[in-house]
Amino acid sequence: MSRTPQRRAVVVGTGHRAQTFTRALAERPGHLVAALCDPSPTRMAFHNRLLAGAGEPAATEWEPGRFADLLTEEGIDEVVVTTVDAEHDRYIVPALEAGCRVVTEKPMTVDAERCARILDTVRSTGNTLTVAFNYRFNPVHEKVRELLADGAIGEILSVHFEWLLDVRHGADYFRRWHREKDRSGGLMVHKSSHHFDLVNWWLADEPRDVFGYGRLGFYGRAAGERHGLRRDYDRAHGADQAADDPFALDLSANDTLRALYLDAERDGGYVRDRNVFGGPVTIEDDMAVLVRYAGGTTMTYHLTAYSPWEGYRVMFNGSAGRLELEVEESRWQRPATRIDSAGGALHGDTAAEHAGGARLTLRPLWRAPLDVPLVTAHEAHGGGDPRMLDALFGPVDGARPAGAAAVAHPTATERDGALALAVGLAANRCFETGLPVAVAELVPGIRAESGAHRDQGEEGEPGDQVQAR
Repeated sequence: MSRTPQRRAVVVGTGHRAQTFTRALAERPGHLVAALCDPSPTRMAFHNRLLAGAGEPAATEWEPGRFADLLTEEGIDEVVVTTVDAEHDRYIVPALEAGCRVVTEKPMTVDAERCARILDTVRSTGNTLTVAFNYRFNPVHEKVRELLADGAIGEILSVHFEWLLDVRHGADYFRRWHREKDRSGGLMVHKSSHHFDLVNWWLADEPRDVFGYGRLGFYGRAAGERHGLRRDYDRAHGADQAADDPFALDLSANDTLRALYLDAERDGGYVRDRNVFGGPVTIEDDMAVLVRYAGGTTMTYHLTAYSPWEGYRVMFNGSAGRLELEVEESRWQRPATRIDSAGGALHGDTAAEHAGGARLTLRPLWRAPLDVPLVTAHEAHGGGDPRMLDALFGPVDGARPAGAAAVAHPTATERDGALALAVGLAANRCFETGLPVAVAELVPGIRAESGAHRDQGEEGEPGDQVQAR
């Protein structure tokens, strides 16, 4: 049966993460991947094989320099951006100007100038941008929001949030382009924007002031030598010293990684398996941040990228009690040099081999603590990906309506993307200067456009309530 009318889509950037969107569009009625755009013909060919496997026609393949022509000649309706983070605005802006629906992977971009360019384009075109913050759609996170919104702990006064990347997942950011801050914004932007968006969403509030410290203390040449972890090779492929290095990545051992990266090196020279204890590395691996919100809530946040286990703890302190969430995504990692992305070792695609569980505890004042029942999922990103994709593109079965899980809250907008980005950018500036940063000074226009929330009064009491978002 024909699936017309179809929205014609282009996936821009055809690396590992882009598979999620190529498959999602291919399996959902009403969407057609009409084009692919990437500097690597090898990677685009891989995605066309994915389309063929789904019974879809081949997409035309375009080089990035002809993106504007692509939009016109292919009659594109929707654009999915999954490129290197620093390149996002290069595609978001012309797509918005062309009237396309645009979905971008997080982070929205990597610096204040690019952020302002995107926000200016949204204002001038009246078009909107969706940022793919999939953690909003994790059912555990939705339960947290529900409890907080229902006043389970009263007024939220402070938050403590600790996120741990284990030595498998954390190390992977130091093998690839993410280790270059000008391309990724560092982990405060690329990774932590997920977490900052969650807190903004949980609190229904906006960050005002940021302070923090960050350092490169585990990865990189100097730290590797100091801790006795460095092996003398530039990249793992073909290096004898990498053969038994638990921090090395064997691209040839994984069909997908070999096809997307090792085979694609001839197209542009991008190396995906660099030594995590080599150089240069311009991002941090240990970061501590303090954030003050418009309503007066404060958050302490710590990201560690070299932990034995992976997961997070977040605690909310309120006027009527405390809410505590602990999630073990991976209890430990074995020292294997062959990483199987199908087993969940890369980017949280599926449950990790030694996945733990989630525990949510409500501790009211003057009463015994309560263990809150949770619905957990071992799908991609704790069930967040499939539910986000339903919200973005509709359910796979077009005959049924999108479930309540997919429409329980709106997807993240360009404003949400900017607010999450602003915390990471402010933290990065603090790392350089040692001084606190006001979000409104870093990203002009953020406060003026603010839908909401309370400003702190002179005596530390909440100020006037303004219209909520």
